[in-house]
Amino acid sequence: MSANATAGAPPEARMARLLERRTEANRSFFHREADRLARCCERIADRFRRGSRLVALGGSPAARSDAHHVAVEFVHPVIVGKRALPALAITGPSAVVEREAELALEPRDIAVGFGTDAQGEEIASALELARSRGCLTIGFGAGPAEWELTPPGGDPYVRQELVETAYHLLWELAHVFLEHGAPSPEGPRGAPMPRASFLYPFLSGDRGERGDVVADVRRSVIAKAEEVGELRRQTLIEGRDDLIAASSALRGAAEARGRVLAFGNGGSATDAMDLVADLGPGSPVPISAVDLSSDPAILTAIANDVGPEELFSRQVIAYGRAGDVAIALSTSGSSPNIARALAEARARGIATIAFVGYDGGRIAAESLADHVIVSRSQHIPRIQEAQASAYHVMLELLRPDR
Repeated sequence: MSANATAGAPPEARMARLLERRTEANRSFFHREADRLARCCERIADRFRRGSRLVALGGSPAARSDAHHVAVEFVHPVIVGKRALPALAITGPSAVVEREAELALEPRDIAVGFGTDAQGEEIASALELARSRGCLTIGFGAGPAEWELTPPGGDPYVRQELVETAYHLLWELAHVFLEHGAPSPEGPRGAPMPRASFLYPFLSGDRGERGDVVADVRRSVIAKAEEVGELRRQTLIEGRDDLIAASSALRGAAEARGRVLAFGNGGSATDAMDLVADLGPGSPVPISAVDLSSDPAILTAIANDVGPEELFSRQVIAYGRAGDVAIALSTSGSSPNIARALAEARARGIATIAFVGYDGGRIAAESLADHVIVSRSQHIPRIQEAQASAYHVMLELLRPDR
C-alpha cells in the first residue's frame, strides 16, 4: 500500500488503515529479526565488557535524531538502573560525519550508522572505515555493516518507527548479556555490572548457558514488539479525535505561515528533533519548525542563569506568537519545564499539542494542552515508540484528500 493510498478516505478510516499498516510491519519485522537482534545484543555486551564505546553516526536530520537518541539511552539508562555506558553521537552533514569518524573511531568501538541508504557514500564510508578498524558495525540502512537491521522501505515513517524500536531493544537487551553472558561480567572500568532481574523476570535464578540466554532474549524481542504494538493501538484509537484535531491545527498554522515549536527532555528531545525534521521540505504540508532542545548555548544559559524549569518557556516567549503551534513530548506528562512551556504558549494564543505517557500526568489531569494524546504505559521506550507513531499519523493526516 502506498503512503497516499488512504488520502481520500475520512480521517477515522485513514487512521484505522495507518494503524493496520504499522501492526503488520511491526509483527513481520521483529518476528523475522528476533534471532539476529538477540545475537547482536550479545555481541554489543561482549564489546562493552572489553571497554568499548558506542559511536552512533547520522547524516540527515532524521538520522541525527536517531543517533542522538541511541547515545542518550546508553549514557543515561534511567529505566534499567544501570551505570552509564560510554556512547556518543557524531552527526552533521555526511562528509563531516565521515571525517569526524575517521578521527574518533577506535578498534574496540561499536559503530551504529543511520540513514546510509539516503545519505550515500559518506555514512557508508564511515561504517566501512569502522569495520576495517575492527569495530563491531551495525547499520540501519543499506550499507557495509556487519549487522544490517533494515526494515522494509516504502513508508519512511513506519520504517523510522521500526528502527526506533530496534535500537531500543539493542540497548535494553544488551544489559541481559552484560549480567548473564560471562561468569563475572564487568563494566567498562572494571566495576561489576548491577543486576537486571527486576526488569527482566526471566533472568531470576541461577545463570544458565549462554544459548539459553540467547533464546530468552529472542523471546523477549518478540514480546516487546507485541507490547509496543498493543500500546500503539491504544494510543491511536483512544487519541483518534485529538490527533485529527491536532492535524487540523497544524494545517491552520501552515496556511497562516505560523511555525511549530517542538520540545522534550532526553529521548523525548530527540523525538522533537525528529518531528521538526519531518515538518521540513519533505512534509505533506511543509511548516516552519523550531526544535527548542537544539541549541546548547541557549539551553545552558537558561539552565545556569534562571533554572531548568524555564528551559522551554523562555524560548516560547522569544519565538512564539499567536497562530503558532507548540508540540510537547513527555513520557511522564509531568515534567515542570514542559508544563511551564505549555502554560506560556497558551497565554500567548498558541495552539498546544502534547504527547504523554503513563496516565497522562499533570498535562492530562490539568488539561494543560488543547490536544493531549496519552500512551498508557510505564515503560519509557515503548511510550516513545508509540508517540513516534502518533505524531507520524498526525502528519499523514495533513495529506490532502484526493
